[in-house]
Amino acid sequence: MVKKFRIGSPFDTEAVIEKIEISDTKDFPLGLSLGEKAVLKFNIEKDDMIFGLGEAVRGINKRGWIYESWCSDETNHTEDKRSLYGAHNFIVVSGKEKFGLFVDFPAKIEWDLCYSECDEVKITLDGKSADFYYIKGKNERGIVREFRRIIGKSYIPPFWAFGYQQSCWGYAKQEDFVNVRENHRNNNLPLDCIYMDIDYMERFKDFTVNRDLFPDFKAFVDDMKANNIHLIPIIDAGVKKEKGYSVYEEGHEKGFFCKNADGTDFECGVWPGIVGLPDFLNKDARRWFGSQYDALSDLGIDGFWNDMNEPAIFYSVDGLNKAMKKLDDIRGKDVDIWGFFGIKDALMGVQNSMDDYSNFYHNIDGKLVCHKDVHNLYGAFMTTAAGEYFEEKFGKEKKLIFSRASYIGAHRTSGIWFGDNFSWWSHILLNLKMLPSVNMCGFLYCGADLGGFNNNVTRDLLLRWLTLGVFTPLMRNHRALGTRAQEAYQFGDCKEFSDVLSVRYRLIPYIYSTFRRCSEEDDMMFRPLSFDYPDDKIAREVEDQLMLGDECMIAPIYEQNKNGRTVYLPEDMSFVKLSGENVKIEKLKKGIHYISVELNEVPLFIKNGKNIPLAKPALNTAELDTENLTYLL
Repeated sequence: MVKKFRIGSPFDTEAVIEKIEISDTKDFPLGLSLGEKAVLKFNIEKDDMIFGLGEAVRGINKRGWIYESWCSDETNHTEDKRSLYGAHNFIVVSGKEKFGLFVDFPAKIEWDLCYSECDEVKITLDGKSADFYYIKGKNERGIVREFRRIIGKSYIPPFWAFGYQQSCWGYAKQEDFVNVRENHRNNNLPLDCIYMDIDYMERFKDFTVNRDLFPDFKAFVDDMKANNIHLIPIIDAGVKKEKGYSVYEEGHEKGFFCKNADGTDFECGVWPGIVGLPDFLNKDARRWFGSQYDALSDLGIDGFWNDMNEPAIFYSVDGLNKAMKKLDDIRGKDVDIWGFFGIKDALMGVQNSMDDYSNFYHNIDGKLVCHKDVHNLYGAFMTTAAGEYFEEKFGKEKKLIFSRASYIGAHRTSGIWFGDNFSWWSHILLNLKMLPSVNMCGFLYCGADLGGFNNNVTRDLLLRWLTLGVFTPLMRNHRALGTRAQEAYQFGDCKEFSDVLSVRYRLIPYIYSTFRRCSEEDDMMFRPLSFDYPDDKIAREVEDQLMLGDECMIAPIYEQNKNGRTVYLPEDMSFVKLSGENVKIEKLKKGIHYISVELNEVPLFIKNGKNIPLAKPALNTAELDTENLTYLL
């Protein structure tokens, strides 16, 4: 049962596609007050759990912290953070009373989930116009399904997008990509995609290719495809301001960039220098931007990743000028500690400044709307622009597209990845914990940068992370410029990496079919154990294991120098260790067990009476035999 309640005149976020009659707010079952801001306040029992909020730090159970819905260019995914790249305003409260709540509101929301008061939930909106969807159900999985039903089916990417993918900020010239391809092939390491970060562009300009580095780009793309490798270029939100650059000149001429209050283009700095920000909330601008992808798709490119679309702002022209003036004012003076902090704050405050987000506007049906009031839609609508255009031009499931920033609704046309994580053991666990939360919000095609984007990976960290990545729909290894090389072939003997990556390809028929079913049935691929075993007190507290599909449970190792781990089985299961073509099976009873897992083994737990299909290993999805399968158990 879904009930919709409305306050004010909310902006149409396009998140909910089913028409639902609006109920009287007098019947709203949660405490709602309207002052300067709208506030929802209600109490829950001491053992109640709170799930959801999609991409966020900390646990699967979100109780006990303050979160914010505010799409943020946040590179440090530490426990003190309140927001990351996505705004996923859906929670499920699980106790004797079970209900879901979606707050359809595109500006900032503060979610005080029993932090200030131990049994009180307080949700504060930075405004007074919103739609609330209240969902009652008998169990958590059913509530999620009902929510997913009203927001629409999840995006399904091409089959090859379930293969292994290699990325690096630093692959610059044609030879770099060929070397990655050949090193994987020569070391029996499967691979389907190689990513092109900002280095491939002509001076970081969207929809361009550096012809000095790629003299015949179409021939290069065709050659990679002939070798069953898909090239996936990055597209950033900012369009470089440059005379003679057709994308900028056309967008400026048509008024498709975000504006200052006086109607001039809002200008800020990102990778290429001064850019205009396309007005993705303007439907004409959105369609125009989507058509720009033709510049690369016409050359054979069939996948893209959208980045920097919160939007990330290194500086605004006005903000940088003000900061420089502050520095000039203290130049040559005797600077004490407070003066030094003032210098630091002036410079650090330039990036992603809240003042900047409050100072530019969108043209929506002829009306100027302040960006801060619709901020959380920006990246989602950028990616929707591409996804809608691809679907119209090429048909469904023809292009790979995923994004860093997102809002519920974008799940219908794209996937997401979890952004700039670190090569930390704790981020394996953070990766695991995000999976069910984003699935709840419709994002099924998802994954983290395996091995970690920032810092320097170790061999064992990468192997352990890959054993989790084996199960995530997006399985991409990605790192930052200047960090330790982390392609699998960089660590000497590749046999252990080959064993793990081969397991991914053996499992692709199962992962892909489970993914499709979950999209079609509005279900979650990954679920907390408590969703399946609500009366099991131990299962309710387990946060380092997940249910996968209707058949399996996964429990990766996420600590350094550990040869195994403790797992809890909520029912009798078969413990399976997969390595290359080798399979080891051990029957285990319900309860707590210690399992040993070698670095080249992928642990999996299968329910009694369930079968898992396995394919023969392959070096890419084009060579994968999906007809002649064997079955586990």
